[in-house]
Amino acid sequence: MRNKSDLYDFSKLGQAIKRARKNKRLTREKFAEIIDLSPRYIMSIENKGQHPSLQKFYELVTMFNISVDEYFFPDAGENKPTYRRELDAILNSLDERDIKIVMATARAIQENKETGE
Repeated sequence: MRNKSDLYDFSKLGQAIKRARKNKRLTREKFAEIIDLSPRYIMSIENKGQHPSLQKFYELVTMFNISVDEYFFPDAGENKPTYRRELDAILNSLDERDIKIVMATARAIQENKETGE
C-alpha cells in the first residue's frame, strides 16, 4: 500500500492551470461554473497541488491545452512546454495582419539580444 508521500506533486501543474486560466481572463468563479467545481476546490488545485479526479484532470488540461508531459516526464526534453503550446494556440487565433505584428516584435527582440542593447 502506498502512503501519501508517494503521491505525485501536483503543485507545478496546478500553477500551469492557474496561468492558463488567467491568460484566458477567467475568474476562478467563472471557471468553477464552467467546469462544475467550487472556486475553493479550484484554488486548492492551483495553489496547494490538490489532486483532482481523473475526469476533472482531463477536463482541466484539455480545456487549456496543457501538455502534461513536461510535468510527468521532465527529463524527456522533446515535448513543447505548456507556455509554448499556449503561444501556439494564441497564434492560431490571429489573422495575417496580427501575425505580421507578432513577427516584427519577435524580430526586434531577437535583434536587440544580438546587438546587446
